Amino acid sequence: MSDTATPSPAADDDVLTVLPASGDDHASVEHDIPEDDLLRMHRMMTLTRALDERGMRYQRQGRLGFYLPSTGEEALQIGSAYCYRDADWMFPHYRVPGVALWRGAELDQMVANLFGNIDDNGIGRQMPVHYTMSEINFVSISSPLGTQVVQAAGAARAMQIKGEDRIAVAYFGDGSTSTNDFHTGMNFAGVWRAPTIFFCNNNQWAISTPLSEQCAARHLADKAIGYGMPALRVDGNDVLAVVKATRQAVEYARSGEGPVFIEAMSYRMGPHSSSDDPTRYQPSEERDEWTRRDPIPRFRRYLVGAGLLTEDEITQIDAECAEQVAASFKRNEQVDKPGLESMFTDVYREMPEILREQQQFLVAAEGGKVREDTSGAEFPL
Repeated sequence: MSDTATPSPAADDDVLTVLPASGDDHASVEHDIPEDDLLRMHRMMTLTRALDERGMRYQRQGRLGFYLPSTGEEALQIGSAYCYRDADWMFPHYRVPGVALWRGAELDQMVANLFGNIDDNGIGRQMPVHYTMSEINFVSISSPLGTQVVQAAGAARAMQIKGEDRIAVAYFGDGSTSTNDFHTGMNFAGVWRAPTIFFCNNNQWAISTPLSEQCAARHLADKAIGYGMPALRVDGNDVLAVVKATRQAVEYARSGEGPVFIEAMSYRMGPHSSSDDPTRYQPSEERDEWTRRDPIPRFRRYLVGAGLLTEDEITQIDAECAEQVAASFKRNEQVDKPGLESMFTDVYREMPEILREQQQFLVAAEGGKVREDTSGAEFPL
């Protein structure tokens, strides 16, 4: 590796950290990240938090059916996303919206998914917070745990066979490490030495199941040993440490050495989803302790101490991100939902007669009629 040794296949008690927990001792912090990138990382972390806050608020008001927040996990999203190339492929889970934002996803496009309106890439087919954006190599999120682990391993193997200088990244939570798909994906990536980053967001809770009740391993990173790949443990609430760890992993995988497992230690500061009440199972003292480790204030203390931001500028950025998100929600709330015709017209390039009959029957049952558009596809009025 360039600045540290190759990740050890045997995980130990050391967790890679760069920022002091207080964020105050900025003189001791060493990194080579340009100032403009640091400031953009801060803004993207702030925007990710603002998206979560607005999404949860709208759901509680009955204006969204469902939402999944990633509050407290912004550093591991932005810090890791910073290290990839545009050509690399992301196989995400539903708690990394910041990865999509960093890679250039339009906020309006993501909010359209929350409402399932006609501007949604998935045409209202997917659950909220299950984004899909092929233009930024961001594969559709699936609800079942672990599916993306297998997909990433297969894609990485295909890139390897084709001789492409690209990697595949699978994001997943600690709960996914207990699935069959996790085993399958990790096993085959290890056998093939496929260029894959397995990025585990260990936020301590698989819905209401604590880590201690789902895994007997000392650390989740220990699991990498059985698949013949190195592992790294990193402070997932330290954005600069996440950059350092991910850079090492990316360099290792891209050089042809094989896959790497990253265990990012963080905490789910919000509910698993809008359908969940974490106060029923998370100890209050545990939540309070991790709230003091909130990655955004921690990074801000460093940026202020290093003279890169002022408190007034932070207040302004907070307001700008909140306003940007609020405006997107307001716009998308007014956009129409997909019509009945979308159930038929986006399935086949040329609609089979049996589907045409079903479409006509459904439209008639709904009291509508069918008209022809310029492309020849049929739509109900």
